[in-house]
Amino acid sequence: MLNIDGIQLTIEDVIAVARRGEAVDIDPAARERMVRSQRWVQEIAAADLPVYGINTGFGIFAERRISSHDSAHLSRNLILSHAVATGPDLPTEIVRAAMLIRANTLASGFSGARPEVVETLLEMLNHKVTPVVPSQGSLGSSGDLAPLSHLALVFTRDDKDLEHESGWAEFDGKRMSGKAAMREAGIPRLILGPKEGLAVNNGATFSAAIGAIAVADACHWVDIAEISLAMSLEAMLGVSAAFDPRLHAARRHPGQIAVAKRICELTEGSTLLDADRRVQDAYSLRCAPQVQGAARDALAYVESVIEREINAATDNPLLFGAGEAISGGNFHGEPVGMAMDFLSIAIAEVGAIAERRVFRLTDGKLNGGLPAMLVDSPEAAGLNSGMMMPQYTAASLVLENQTLANPDSVHSLPTSAEQEDHNANSMTAARNTRQIIQNTSHVLAIEVYCASRALDLRLRLMPEARMGKGVHDAYRKVRQAVPYQAGDAWWGPEIQKVHERITRPDFFNSGD
Repeated sequence: MLNIDGIQLTIEDVIAVARRGEAVDIDPAARERMVRSQRWVQEIAAADLPVYGINTGFGIFAERRISSHDSAHLSRNLILSHAVATGPDLPTEIVRAAMLIRANTLASGFSGARPEVVETLLEMLNHKVTPVVPSQGSLGSSGDLAPLSHLALVFTRDDKDLEHESGWAEFDGKRMSGKAAMREAGIPRLILGPKEGLAVNNGATFSAAIGAIAVADACHWVDIAEISLAMSLEAMLGVSAAFDPRLHAARRHPGQIAVAKRICELTEGSTLLDADRRVQDAYSLRCAPQVQGAARDALAYVESVIEREINAATDNPLLFGAGEAISGGNFHGEPVGMAMDFLSIAIAEVGAIAERRVFRLTDGKLNGGLPAMLVDSPEAAGLNSGMMMPQYTAASLVLENQTLANPDSVHSLPTSAEQEDHNANSMTAARNTRQIIQNTSHVLAIEVYCASRALDLRLRLMPEARMGKGVHDAYRKVRQAVPYQAGDAWWGPEIQKVHERITRPDFFNSGD
């Protein structure tokens, strides 16, 4: 079981809960911190000093005082009025990730929320009650207000406890009202106290949740991109000198060094490399460590940003002691938005250079003597189209990525009558990053599929040649999933099978 304490959550923890359903509990020390900070809120609420979000309105209404007996009504109004997101529903894994991250944020003890708020979120995770949350409508500041409010509708209530104001949730494979889902799961819904509405919905939590999943997925696909590169390199009789470790050590970029090292490992023992006696290759082969290595370095930076964010206190104000409620802007999603834009660019480039290798594999003038479009034989050309259309699909996905990779965090529109005059657009950035990763994964599946076919054809021309050990292992796993077909066939389902195979972590292992 995972214990959250507000400071030690990892991306792997997020994946374990979001995708694998690992159970979660709150650390006792974190619970004590929450009790203490909630006591500070009660003291502030009972005093005459105005403190934002505790006894005042929100946004442009920050100067309006709210009486202490209206504090619960204030929190509930915040949730109801802010649950106005739209668009397709977010996947279950993203909502679960956001629930965990929000619980961890509150567990840090700076938000003034009762332990019961975190415990309710964790009970929902453990019993698999998942709020239905629309994907559009967040500016990423003041955090992901609308999506978090949809989440909160399910587990919070007022005295009336109206079912039609409880949002929607999924439980036991069925969609139902939030009230019904919580009732069937046996989890009581909460009446929020002073500041707890802000504590629940103020922060770029959904942006960070999408970011955490995106980082985990990107780590997998940059590994796959090295395998697909090695396969294409051998199929086209690539020049090994471009991967000499001395060359990359001279430039000092760790990602570049790592990619070149991995290619040398995957191609160890190959007699296909350098067989054409070329001096050097085109950039899509020769400069792949520089391009894919830069993506690795970008990914490492983004991972550090997301790891900090999922352990951050992100609502406003934050409490640091009795009477010490400090208003600031930790809810602003700019760190996540910029990081997601950076990751979008990096992964889009991984897909772009992979597509260029697919193009070279299918061009009879560029692929080192293989048949055009990788048809079974030159005589089959015309009657068969070969790999013509898979390259089209790869090109289409790369073009889409080029649009999606335009940065979102540089775009802003003011809200709340200019009180919130610079917004982060972080959730849009994160959603676009997720789509770019999905697109790139399919480009890499096409490269692996085409490179496997090219290796079949190459070894027919060079029967005495040997693939590198790592390349052969990848090729063998592909052929276990989809055998070689000589004539045209419905390539789409076969490419999908390859995509499913390379999605599995054991594709990296020597053996199944």
